[in-house]
Amino acid sequence: MRHAALLAAALLMAAPLAAQSAAPPQSQSQSQSQSQTQTAPNRSGQANAAQRVRRNDAEAALPDRTAMLRGAYGPFRANNDLLYYHLDVRVNPGEKFLSGKNTIRFRMLQDGKRIQIDLQEPLQVDKILYDAAPLKYERDNGAVFIDFPETLHAGRVYSIDFYYSGHPLTTGRFGGITFRTDPAGRTWINTACEGIGASIWWPNKDQWRDEVQDMDISVEIPNGLVDVSNGKFVGKTDLGDGYTRWDWHVHYPINNYDVSMNIGDYVHFSDKLGNLPLDFYVLPEDLDKAKTQFSQAKGMLEAYQHYFGEYPFIEDGYKLIEAPYSGMEHQSAVTYGNLFENGYLGRDWTGVGISPRFDFIIIHESAHEWFGNSITAADPSDMWIHEAWATYLESLYVEYRWGKADALKYLNGYQSKVRNLRPIVAERGVNAEPTEDQYFKGALMINTLRSVVNNDAAWWKLLHDFYQHFKYQNIMTEDVVAYFNQHTGLNLTPIFNQYLRQSRIPRLELLFGEAPGMVMYKWRADEDDFAMPVRVGTPDHWQIIHPTTHWQWMQTTLTKDEFQVATDLYYVDVNKQ
Repeated sequence: MRHAALLAAALLMAAPLAAQSAAPPQSQSQSQSQSQTQTAPNRSGQANAAQRVRRNDAEAALPDRTAMLRGAYGPFRANNDLLYYHLDVRVNPGEKFLSGKNTIRFRMLQDGKRIQIDLQEPLQVDKILYDAAPLKYERDNGAVFIDFPETLHAGRVYSIDFYYSGHPLTTGRFGGITFRTDPAGRTWINTACEGIGASIWWPNKDQWRDEVQDMDISVEIPNGLVDVSNGKFVGKTDLGDGYTRWDWHVHYPINNYDVSMNIGDYVHFSDKLGNLPLDFYVLPEDLDKAKTQFSQAKGMLEAYQHYFGEYPFIEDGYKLIEAPYSGMEHQSAVTYGNLFENGYLGRDWTGVGISPRFDFIIIHESAHEWFGNSITAADPSDMWIHEAWATYLESLYVEYRWGKADALKYLNGYQSKVRNLRPIVAERGVNAEPTEDQYFKGALMINTLRSVVNNDAAWWKLLHDFYQHFKYQNIMTEDVVAYFNQHTGLNLTPIFNQYLRQSRIPRLELLFGEAPGMVMYKWRADEDDFAMPVRVGTPDHWQIIHPTTHWQWMQTTLTKDEFQVATDLYYVDVNKQ
């Protein structure tokens, strides 16, 4: 859950970890032009990430240099297109130390002699090789600007080997990378780096717009431990020095924060859903509980496949992996820490008695396989494309299992979590993380759009076709709006803008008493051309009216107290006068 994406309970769960990882002191950013000499560590960017973008504050703070370098799709990112990574890393648990390389293959989109790859300090760049020759580079905060001795030409494919090592920071909501022990005292190492950035533990093009087409992951760990990473398991090799290499191949595009390691004393069990392999990895003492709780994965997959089509990573399979935090949507390797209980960390998440019927983390984090992993926002500013949709998919799971009435009840339980203090779509190009409203308000907006379409057969087709059209792509809000406008034949732009780009939700103004049997109505909205149909009257006799931002009137036999608005179908305020 972005995860992503920062739910209050998850924050509480992560608080002890945050306390262990005290913010390091700030220092001035420095640049270095020689590959043999490194800059002094500058941790201030990560230390101040929470201050830069404060969840649900009325105004986000200005981005600093680190955020600008992380967020901008600058000329040395835009001049190339990622094709492939091979991340080959050795993990030393006792020293909390990483060493390895990432082979990066890319196609130049225009002539140039420099590209940007990212690696956060205090990790060190050991060397960067091109055709076995070392390259010069400059470091600026987490950005590594790599210079080539000759021009790289547009249309041609190139490859570099980026060697690195060091003691990575443990920081952020779920730690980025953590070296822990499990309850039995055994080694337990996990990565979860959405928001904080994948470059906290491995070198990559740390942005969302450009993804590799496929990837290999090789993780060397002490004998006796198990690594579970993304993709299909290829095999393991005893290296003869006390370490074993675990190899995985990802057959699909993957965003960088989805790349993960999960290292521990895992036991494995498996199942299948048709031709889709289901693999589960848990600590030995949790095996029996997991076999019971993880049986929900089949029903979840059946529900989402019903609405959107085949599981998007079928060649890689679906994995669910026990982790020491609430959960994350790592592609084909979803991590789970929901205590093997229904609800969210044992609680009724929406407070209406429905979430205790299912395991929230299995349902929500797996929804990201469709929205977040298959369809990915091109910039963190538009992360509602991950979170609003995954939250809405929770209600679709409820509807598939228990019907529409329960789905509406479940979804509207989220209204109390909405704050409406900042627009959902954040500032672009500066690594700005949206407000938490992207989850709850965003899902309620999607439910509102279903009521605007007012034809469930057309709605289900729209959702299915929307997903199929954009799967394996990186998109922005404008792409979503254009698709919905085109395929509904409606101008939904003002509605999307009001919910996503304004702080307030629309308010239906109702004025009674101007004349007997008459009510006047209009929308109060920030979008001048806002117009949205809405059901009014009584639940057994709804009438659809079409308010705009200008007064209109209708006849009614209902008194002010009797006159209702279908606020379970439309997320709106109502003001009766």
